[in-house]
Amino acid sequence: MITPDVSETSLDKRGFHKKSPAAQELLETVGEKFLLGYAHAVEARSVAQAEEWLERIPVKYRGFAYEGAGMGYGMLDGLPGGGRGHIADFLAGPGEKHDYIIYVGVGWAMARLPRFRWPSAGDFDPLLRWLVLDGYGFHQAYFKTAKYVDGQYQDPDFSWPPGNNGYSLRAIDQGIGRALWFICGTDVDLVADTVARFPEHRHGDLYAGIGLASTYACGVTSDELLKLAEFAGEHRGNLAQGSAFAAEARVRAGLLIPETEVATQAICGLPAERAAAITQEVRPAVVVDGELPHFETWRQRIAEAILSGGAGK
Repeated sequence: MITPDVSETSLDKRGFHKKSPAAQELLETVGEKFLLGYAHAVEARSVAQAEEWLERIPVKYRGFAYEGAGMGYGMLDGLPGGGRGHIADFLAGPGEKHDYIIYVGVGWAMARLPRFRWPSAGDFDPLLRWLVLDGYGFHQAYFKTAKYVDGQYQDPDFSWPPGNNGYSLRAIDQGIGRALWFICGTDVDLVADTVARFPEHRHGDLYAGIGLASTYACGVTSDELLKLAEFAGEHRGNLAQGSAFAAEARVRAGLLIPETEVATQAICGLPAERAAAITQEVRPAVVVDGELPHFETWRQRIAEAILSGGAGK
């Protein structure tokens, strides 16, 4: 299997910033549980057995393990001799309530597979499939930091799904933003400084990813998150949208933790369950992509609803 060794997730190995021992332990544990989830997927005899193993992982880190399982099943689907339909079976069974995070894991698999082995975009939910590229972007920034973060690289020929008018690069940026939370060691000052070095037109998507990571992985105080929201400035709505996505992923999967509440209160000004509910209240019932994918208009609606105070329907 083409998979990272657990040592590859250490901040020292990656050369990532170390804000504090606590932040380092958190981020490295996330990496360890991701790879444990990967191992459970590729070693289990069935999705039921994988679920049994995954459910033993502490709530705080279980979502990351399901993300790793998404990568594992994505690799099995993509490699010769691995068979097909593993992701579909996982999503139809125990992974159903973890669909957001599993899609992200599939993006990790795509980053490790040759392009001719990539899954068809038509295999995925037309609204959520962009999360696959979030995972791809995270992987590239995490493992190819010099190229994707320092060099701010974007692949001009990237087109998955085909014919998306370049939106794939924006979805990848959302994943790069999420990776910045890890690369910068949860240091909000360094996060903001790193974003500032990117071209302005990329800042919104980067902050959306940062909002997701800072809420899902956490690792900071309320005061630090309030500072992050100030740094986001005109992109506060993007930051809040990412935070709401993270809240929904945890609420939907039954993995809500106190830190999620702290994050959404600081970033969105709302309880976690209310922020999560907004994502569903404005979710499009029918997905027909136009000049912009419905995924993007959905994200914009979430941001607008939160900035307007998060009032219910």
